Amino acid sequence: MPITTRISRIVVKYCAFFALGFLFSASAQDAPKQESPGIVVGDMDRSVKPGDDFYRYCNGAWMNRTEIPPDRASVGVFSTLLDLSNKRTVELIEEASNANAAAGSVTRNMSYLYNSYMDEAGIEAKGLAPIKPHLDAIAAIRDKRELARALGESLRADVDPLNNTNFHTANLFGLWVAPDFSGSERYTVYLLQGGVELPDREYYLDDSEHMRTIRTQYQAHVAAMLKLAGFSDPDARAARVFELEHAIAAKHWTLDDDQDIHKTNNPWKESDFAAKAPGLDWMEYFQAAGISQQMNFIVWQPSAFTGEAALVESTPLETWKDWLAYHLIENFGGVLPKAVAEERFAFFGKTLTGTPQQRPRWQRGVNVVNGVLGDEVGKLYAQQYFPPEAKARAQAMVSNITAAFRKRIDALTWMDPATKAEAQAKLNTLYVGIGYPETWHDYSGLEIKADDIFGNLWRDELFEYHREVRRIGKPIDRHEWSMTPQTVNAVNLPLQNALNFPAAILEPPFFDAKAPDAVNYGAIGSIIGHEISHTFDTEGSTFDDKGALRDWWKPADLAHFNADTTKLAEQYDAYKPFPDLSLHGKQTLAENIADLGGLAAAYDGYRAGLGNKTAPVDEGFSGDQQFFIAFGQAHKSKTRDAALRRQVMTDPHSPAEYRSLTARNIDAWYTALQVSASEKLYLAPEGRVRIW
Repeated sequence: MPITTRISRIVVKYCAFFALGFLFSASAQDAPKQESPGIVVGDMDRSVKPGDDFYRYCNGAWMNRTEIPPDRASVGVFSTLLDLSNKRTVELIEEASNANAAAGSVTRNMSYLYNSYMDEAGIEAKGLAPIKPHLDAIAAIRDKRELARALGESLRADVDPLNNTNFHTANLFGLWVAPDFSGSERYTVYLLQGGVELPDREYYLDDSEHMRTIRTQYQAHVAAMLKLAGFSDPDARAARVFELEHAIAAKHWTLDDDQDIHKTNNPWKESDFAAKAPGLDWMEYFQAAGISQQMNFIVWQPSAFTGEAALVESTPLETWKDWLAYHLIENFGGVLPKAVAEERFAFFGKTLTGTPQQRPRWQRGVNVVNGVLGDEVGKLYAQQYFPPEAKARAQAMVSNITAAFRKRIDALTWMDPATKAEAQAKLNTLYVGIGYPETWHDYSGLEIKADDIFGNLWRDELFEYHREVRRIGKPIDRHEWSMTPQTVNAVNLPLQNALNFPAAILEPPFFDAKAPDAVNYGAIGSIIGHEISHTFDTEGSTFDDKGALRDWWKPADLAHFNADTTKLAEQYDAYKPFPDLSLHGKQTLAENIADLGGLAAAYDGYRAGLGNKTAPVDEGFSGDQQFFIAFGQAHKSKTRDAALRRQVMTDPHSPAEYRSLTARNIDAWYTALQVSASEKLYLAPEGRVRIW
């Protein structure tokens, strides 16, 4: 699972105007001059006691002087790295454009793809012509059998529930190809619920005034998109589309249930679908999807499949055709004429995240190229920007923090030796990828044309889908990456028992070879520890050292673990970003466990690295103080209210401010920052959550 939410390939490509901005994108603003690497004292508010408001103590001056730019939903610590990565990437793309590479080469394709997206005049001149044949095909559907075929043809590899915490697809269902829960040495098919455009079921079902307003605005947006596409009676069609999505959402599982691995392990045979989920012509669906020969599936949310298949049968054909047409327009709206793209942003950007304007087009173009040809860009990026010494330094930190985790496991008084041995086995076989993958995606066979952005993206969707389908039944590559080197993120891959740390996150301010160890361990060290800790969160702890879903816990040990994690969930339930909206501790539990375990292991790794030495004082702060302040500054963020509400309701990660508060559970935090019992954040020793 990633350090921050990952967006699917499809959304990154076509919704980049709001998705990345919502997560962590920003420009550095009026940053104080940093004379030497280390904590940024000029970002702190030292008038605040860390025990009263740790987040503002670390970041208060930055919060006061920083305004969120009009093309961003949030600003934060990831901004410097994301902006740097984008700048480097566009330079690589421009170099490719000037290279006069051979026709059909990936270098030429990179240039064609970027330039086809940047050609606004060409897109405007073509109007709706690129999408019209596909809309005509939808209009020609005559019966539910042909509807099943169209639904099957729309299946895409656009979900990833474990690696990238992406449960959302606007298609009826989503496909994920990954190692089998059983620990099989071959890839299998997972199918997930889908069918709605809004971020989560609660956007349809929550009865708060805020959500009722969102739903009204959404229905108006659906009507506007249909009208722009030339549909008659758009208001009535939009009403029917919304009611269908509302009915679908009512069948969906909650995010809590989606993350309960034991609930999601539901093997179905191909023959089970007609009996367990009647209403959809599954034979036609699977044949159209190109997976009719696949006999075994894992269905993530069985009751949702039953409910959605029943809706295929009970809902009028014309409503489904309007639903298909609207979803198609929405998916490709970013590369249709300006009026369509702007209406799309007006709702998904302005309304849902509060962002006043779109990102510059060149940055959206970078996202398109990264989404389609990400590994090819990544090769160039890693060669140019990730030297061997940076990789060696990061590997050393990983080794130290992993060793610290081993010691923490050995020191647990509540865990049986047999359970400890299983946990240590996971660390023994853990694969850690640093900077870039060992093997790269092959893009041969993907046709990219110079002046056809719609066609390029359409062909890419199918290319990636068929690539995934071809993997079914093939041997597993346990060293495979799920991120590109230019991605500012990190991830734990539980079915592979692996971690990825892309090159783009291994840069200042997270990782700086010139910075004190205390600062590096507090910043990137806590991220490394976070991903290692995912191996033992509520999801990761259900998998063994081979990535198989297996109960390797002694019953008493598991009961103790569950009691501690419940305490952590309750701690986060008490945080209220808004008077009418609290965090949901169970929804964010896996990430909160990783934050807590990661910080504890990073601190131990830092202290072990000191040996018998005392860390040097910097700017008047001791080594331990630098460590915790660096951790707090690594979560520096400022978010628009609309985007923050969306995050609280739909994201497995807690907002940045509350992630920093996991330090309340670390004894050394109290000593380092002299936090007393009279201060607001103080937790009595018995109230501090200690898991790993």
